[in-house]
Order: sequence, then structure tokens, then C-alpha cells
Amino acid sequence: MSRRPAHVTSGPYAPPVPRTTRTVTSADGARLYTEIHGPESAPAVVLAHGWTCSTAFWAPVVRELATDHKVVVYDQRGHGRSPAAGPAGHSTHALADDLVAVLEATLATGERAVLGGHSMGGMTIMAAAERPQLRERAAAALLCSTGSADLPAESRVFPLRSPQGRRRAHRLMLRSRAPLGPVSPLTRRALKYATMGPAATAEQIEACARIVHGCPTAVRARWGTVLDGLELTGGAARLELPTAVLAGTADRLTPPVQARRLASVLPDFRGLTELPGLGHMTPIEDPGAVSGRLRALVQDHLRSAGTTGAATAEVPHGTRQKKEKTV
Repeated sequence: MSRRPAHVTSGPYAPPVPRTTRTVTSADGARLYTEIHGPESAPAVVLAHGWTCSTAFWAPVVRELATDHKVVVYDQRGHGRSPAAGPAGHSTHALADDLVAVLEATLATGERAVLGGHSMGGMTIMAAAERPQLRERAAAALLCSTGSADLPAESRVFPLRSPQGRRRAHRLMLRSRAPLGPVSPLTRRALKYATMGPAATAEQIEACARIVHGCPTAVRARWGTVLDGLELTGGAARLELPTAVLAGTADRLTPPVQARRLASVLPDFRGLTELPGLGHMTPIEDPGAVSGRLRALVQDHLRSAGTTGAATAEVPHGTRQKKEKTV
């Protein structure tokens, strides 16, 4: 019996066909599968996915944006169609290398983009905060369902009363090499509990389950080990570009306390969107909210379609917006 594809193949959560694909080579030689969607001359959006996911995770957001945006998505090393790196190739430094390599390979001379990062993808943007290539290429960023530090202590997948017990349980989860097994009713329920809100649909759960279960066990464990020791609050504090934050209020993996910490340290904070009742998988649970926030950043910080996307100055640097709730 053939193995099912690591993503759904029909419906709104199926990956759209890209305009073109390419292989981007990172600083250490890692090869990154990359897709480009939408018109070449349109404002650019570059999206980085999270732990155990792939380009397929962004499918509904790509569908909404690619009508009038150039959308670049890539598989983080070891995920999707990007080959796994050796043991030394797993670090936030490597993630930053990969992001700037994708920006340099897919954007034209002088072209800038709005960046969107979900979970480990948001951490990728924070890790690259001080890279000159990021400052030259990024006009603004959205940090979506992500955090900067203390994940084992603050996650709520295992809601144990003891902080020490909670930390230990989450560390074991992050570092685990236990196979997830085939997608089944039991594993769907477990995935929904850990990563999604109570109102997630069967179609959304299936889309997420196919992607997460498609991640190789060793890759999951190696990147989980990086997340276990994550410390990027300093990187967030040095992210000198307009940055918005989005989070689900029922997120157990990166709870809202993580989003609020980011809001408190970002030097050019542009608002916190809290999505009531949603979990960690916000680009699938509410792609309209995520694509809408990205569109707003494009509108505010990139010129109209057909230009190189130079940043505007409509909002003074350092302006801090009030938290908002998107219903």
C-alpha cells in the first residue's frame, strides 16, 4: 500500500501550483526547496513555516495572497522537500542563514518584502534580526503563533501544576524520537488537542495531521532540541523593522504570554492581534486573519504593485499600537 502524500490534495488546504520553483543554497550548502506564487511584479511576501511543517502549511494563505502578491514559501531544512542537514546544521543561526539565502535568491535587485513567520518561522525572523541582508530586504514582519524563550516552562500541552514537572514533560515532548504513526482518529484527536482550538474543523485537522506526520522523526527531534533551548528575546529586541504579532488565545504550544512578551520588547511594534479560541495553527485555523494582517503590512510598508517595494514612512519609527482582538 502506497504512503499517503504529506499534505491534502484537494480543497482549500491543498497546496496551489506555484508559478515557479527553485532550489536555494544556504551558507553551509544546505539546499532549500522554494516556491514562488503570484505575479512577479506584485508586492512580495516571504513566508517561513514552523516546526514539523512545510510549504503546504501556508496553502490557504498563499491562495488568498497570490492573486495580487508575489508570495515566496520555502521548506525549512529537513522539512518537506528540503533535505535534512547533518547534526551540526540544526541551530537558530542556520535558520537565519536559510532565510537570508531565500531573500537574496528570490527577490530582485532593490526589491523588498513583508516577512511572515509561523512558530519556528517567526523564530527564524528573530534569529536573523541583525543580518544586514534582512535589514536591506525586509520592509516589515508578522510574527505568528510564536515565542522567543522558555517554551518548556510556558507551554500548556501538559497542564501540570508543578513548574518543574511541566518543564520536564514538555522537554521530553520536544526532544522525542517516538514515531507519530499513521494518521488515525486517535492521532487526529491528539494533534487537535496539542495544536488547534476547539472549533477546528475535520478538514483543518486532516490538513495539519498530514503535514505534521510527514515530518521525519529525526528532523522533528533535532529541531525540537533547538526549541527546547531557545533564547531569542534579545533577537526580538533587535528586530529593527515594523513588526506585528498574531496569536490564538487557546494556543498550548506558544501561549499568549509569549506573544505579549514579544509585544513588550519589539522596538517597532505594530500591534498584537489575538484570535479568540484559536490554537497554534492559525494560518490554517483562520487564514483570512493571517493574510489580512500581511496585506495590511504590505499596504503600510511597501509601495503599490509594480515597484521595488521600498518602505514607506506613514507610521513613525517606534510607534507602539494598542493590542487588538480580531474576532
